[in-house]
Amino acid sequence: MKSYIKRLIKLVEMEREAEINAMMNEIRRLSPQKRERVGRAINGLNGKVTGRELGFHLVKYGRREPIDTQISVGDLVLISRGNPLRSDLTGTVAAKGKRFIVVALESVPRWALRNVRVDLYANDITFQRMIDNLRGAGRNVFRVLRFLLGDEKPSGHQIVEFEPVDPELNRSQREAIMRALGSDDFFLIHGPFGTGKTRTLHELIRQEVRRGNRVLVTAESNAAVDNLLEGIAGHLRCVRLGHPQRVSRTNLQETLAYKLENHPEYRRVLEYQERIDGLIEERERHHKPTPQLRRGLTDSQIMINATKRRGARGISPNVMISMARWIEVNQQIDELHRKMQEIEVEIVDRIIRNSQVVLATNSSAALEYIDNVKFDVAIVDEASQATIPSILIPLSRAPRFVLAGDHRQLPPTILNPEASELEVTLFEELIGSYPENSWMLNCQYRMNPAIMEFPNREFYGGRIRAHPSLEEISVLDVISTEIPDSMPHRKLAERDPVLFIDTSKVGRGERRLKGSTSIQNPLEADLAVIIAGALIRMGVKEEEIGIITPYDDQVDLISSMTGVEVNSVDGFQGREREVIIISMVRSNSEGNIGFLRDLRRLNVSLTRARRKLIIIGDTGTLSSHPSYRRLIEYCRDQGFLYEPSGDDLREWSP
Repeated sequence: MKSYIKRLIKLVEMEREAEINAMMNEIRRLSPQKRERVGRAINGLNGKVTGRELGFHLVKYGRREPIDTQISVGDLVLISRGNPLRSDLTGTVAAKGKRFIVVALESVPRWALRNVRVDLYANDITFQRMIDNLRGAGRNVFRVLRFLLGDEKPSGHQIVEFEPVDPELNRSQREAIMRALGSDDFFLIHGPFGTGKTRTLHELIRQEVRRGNRVLVTAESNAAVDNLLEGIAGHLRCVRLGHPQRVSRTNLQETLAYKLENHPEYRRVLEYQERIDGLIEERERHHKPTPQLRRGLTDSQIMINATKRRGARGISPNVMISMARWIEVNQQIDELHRKMQEIEVEIVDRIIRNSQVVLATNSSAALEYIDNVKFDVAIVDEASQATIPSILIPLSRAPRFVLAGDHRQLPPTILNPEASELEVTLFEELIGSYPENSWMLNCQYRMNPAIMEFPNREFYGGRIRAHPSLEEISVLDVISTEIPDSMPHRKLAERDPVLFIDTSKVGRGERRLKGSTSIQNPLEADLAVIIAGALIRMGVKEEEIGIITPYDDQVDLISSMTGVEVNSVDGFQGREREVIIISMVRSNSEGNIGFLRDLRRLNVSLTRARRKLIIIGDTGTLSSHPSYRRLIEYCRDQGFLYEPSGDDLREWSP
């Protein structure tokens, strides 16, 4: 056990170093302009303080030129002027627009308001919390690891009947909840695409509270925590931990920061703050006893000399008295700060103890606010996307836990190849070792059954069924104009939910840019953009279309050509669109498909569309892998495969 924990700590340290080094090296290697072009910096910004919110100064940074960036609301950023690596001013993005970005800062130095640069920054705190939790591992963590290592077997579970709050739950959702409620140790809810995993967890949380349990609810991402909170806020007494700028605006009133500032007792804090502000003004009128000014005198010596109205070591009596008054006022300020902190701690303790459900990211579950709170159960969503060190943070807080996820989709992203062991998740290991302590949700509500069929057979043993309401949904439901009488438009507007456009007869299209480890395919990029444009002209809304591609250089290429959202497979996990266009990229005579061999990426890609899935790929290259070969055969058997020649593809030009 000790050697395993040491190994986990080493892996976390390796990954932390890799992430920080990647960021530092990119800042060193790329010019400010190039780092902005790749979306991870914004240059030439001027700022102004626009107010305070929940304890933070809000600074609005803007410029005349439009801002096109990957930096998003909730991201940690580094503010600098000159060399970013010499700055330690970090903040959190609170809002963004076409020509501005708002950052929440604890303090605002004067230099940080003129001609500054904002960089996306690596968050070291998350890694440190994992390491601290492992080093201070207690009984709950040791028990989880005994299950993981096979040193202890779970005691099983019973079926606990319950009266559902949500009458629309299906049979598999109810079954999962009944088994989770009856678990003595842990339970795993396997929720494939569109099967209502979040809805199931909403009901489970409410049922746990009905049984008198205090529940800790976490997920790896802030977005997933927000989704969980939205389903129970107003029904249960909840509090959301974490930075308020990383919480959706609809959930802001449930944050600890908001509840603290709106608590009736908080007026005492404001009164103290008002007195402190007045004392600070008074302190500014006196001489601050800097080392140069005090000339080796201690505070006590300064006070004694001032009482006697006596100078010393070349310091005049008036300056001595002024320094003494500065010290007195500063002591008063410190005392008021101490009282303020005591009141805030007391209010926070009341808020948390009055809450039936505490919600946080896995990392924020390490916050000291809940150190003395006893939780009966921890419920963790996105469990198949969290590393073992990350998920052990919330699991350290409760003797019982429920994990929800889908190990058939993407694992955590690990930068350091030597730390790739971290890709193996607790969810995956436990469901493999104790399948009897799990239940799979098997009714999906997202997509047309024909889109679901192949991933269902390939990855889930054919156990998922589509809800009957999905049988007739098609792209025609979101087309609002007359369809032009041309082959491309007819293909796109067919009721068939899947279209696989085979580019193998046109030639090998992939290429690698000089100095890049990624790959592009200009032909597929052109087709993706043309198809998206054609759909928009037929009335499909831009926000209803998504373009997915597994290679970063292809993401960049397509993004430069269209306003439709283009993202990596990882970036689209957990999301959906009415129409999804996939560019597979790989097209070569060797049949080399690279990291497309990770079939979890294929599963995620194929399960994001609701009404129309359009795949662009070279069947000659892709069919070298058996899973892709079966996908191509499925599309051919169903009449979804379109094999155009070069002349045919020219008709796709707008």
